[in-house]
Amino acid sequence: MAIETRREPAPAVPLPILSHWIDGRPVEVLPEGTQPVYNPATGQVIARVPRGGKVEVDAAVEAAKRAFPAWRDMPLIARSQVLFAFREVAWKHREELAKLITRDHGKTFADALAGVTRGIETVEYACGLPVHLAGMNTPNVATGGDAVTLRQPLGVVAAITPFNFPVMVPMWIVPIAIAAGNAVILKPSSHTPGATQLQAELWKEAGLPDGIFSIVYGGRDAVSAIVEHPDIAAIQFVGSTPVGRYVYEEGTKRGKRVGAFTSAKNMMVVLPDADMEQTADAAVASGYGSAGERCMAQTLVVAVGDVGDRLRPLMLERIAKLKIDDGMAPGVDMGPIYTREHRASIIKWIDRGVEEGAELVGDGRPVVHPEHPDGFFLGVTLFDGVKPGMDIYNEEIFGPVLGIVRVDTYDEAIKLVNSHKYANGTAIFTTDGGAARRYQLEVDVPMIGVNVPIPVPAGYLSFSGAKESAIGDLPMRGEDGLRFFTRQKEVTIRWPEPGRRAALSLVFPSNT
Repeated sequence: MAIETRREPAPAVPLPILSHWIDGRPVEVLPEGTQPVYNPATGQVIARVPRGGKVEVDAAVEAAKRAFPAWRDMPLIARSQVLFAFREVAWKHREELAKLITRDHGKTFADALAGVTRGIETVEYACGLPVHLAGMNTPNVATGGDAVTLRQPLGVVAAITPFNFPVMVPMWIVPIAIAAGNAVILKPSSHTPGATQLQAELWKEAGLPDGIFSIVYGGRDAVSAIVEHPDIAAIQFVGSTPVGRYVYEEGTKRGKRVGAFTSAKNMMVVLPDADMEQTADAAVASGYGSAGERCMAQTLVVAVGDVGDRLRPLMLERIAKLKIDDGMAPGVDMGPIYTREHRASIIKWIDRGVEEGAELVGDGRPVVHPEHPDGFFLGVTLFDGVKPGMDIYNEEIFGPVLGIVRVDTYDEAIKLVNSHKYANGTAIFTTDGGAARRYQLEVDVPMIGVNVPIPVPAGYLSFSGAKESAIGDLPMRGEDGLRFFTRQKEVTIRWPEPGRRAALSLVFPSNT
């Protein structure tokens, strides 16, 4: 007779604890100072991430202050070599970064990989810093006198970035700030920390000196510590308008340079002459890609004339074919929502749209994944008859909810775009060059697509918003990004020449 042995249950495997990254190394964090990280496809906790605040921000700033002088004074060609090396290691690890994004956020692997690639575009721009930081020399501004314009770094700066692009948005900010000679404190989202942690390791591998790049996780306490710290000279923020307004108002009150890039409610205007098949593809892709969790999503389709009747069935045809699944699944079109709480908030927005009288054409609320019922999945929703004044017209939902707004004329469409409180990106679909040219000139939105649904500029160009979609003077990235992270100095020079004495009071009058 076989002897039955009893097996003790295997001990629970402790969850990995991610850490702050300060002075070139991870910082030990106790479990009680952490919060859970979820895989949104399964709803399971996969790791823990620290909750930082003033202590961690102070430590990061002190490390940055120690490292800054040597980095500032490093020859530009040597500094640029670190940027080139980071570009290479980031490219080498691009798929690993994308998989971490999909695991933590839920978006499809293809979408995550595209975001990483777009981020690397800006790294490539930053690699050219010897050219970008070149000043201007103006000889003979006066007798025997010359003028030189210098661009110098600000010192310690900060970036506060969102959950939905944990690689792309930091790469839009950090490489430019570092290339300009600054030390950077990154406060990323705690919901998507995996790819953030890998970026810190890649900067280290690229040869960036310790202290020049630090990561502090956390929520309100960490943000407040950054805003209030007297040694942080500038902040670039990407996130919601309420938090962005707080960062801008409290930061500038303390003498900081602040750029806040905030909420959006983008409109896609469709004229009757547009290619309807192409337009339907664009509307569905831009409205539901990344589960609508991106500031450049086109969430309102402004249908001019009879466009609504022609476009709606084509959109429904495409919606019916969308595959919603784990972001790593083959052929998937849309993954889950990034948190359980945000999924619940989107459902409340759909309920609100029904209450307001919009026609619910497609309802994503009943969707449940058959294999992962605890995952944060939600189907796509389409409203028709959305009107100005409705909450679902006015406010950003940040989810897979698309609305059709019907107008009679092109003039009405332009008026709607220009009267909305948000102004981030917009698009027009038409085959009429004159109508498109008028749109470019008359709409008060800084990023415009012509038959392009998501008009995000190339990585070496500026990215911006207007009205309540951006608070501050300079756009991010590109030449404007370098301006933001540098201080311009004007130096007037005169060297005395042997045997010649100039009348300084005449050359440089005392009242100038």
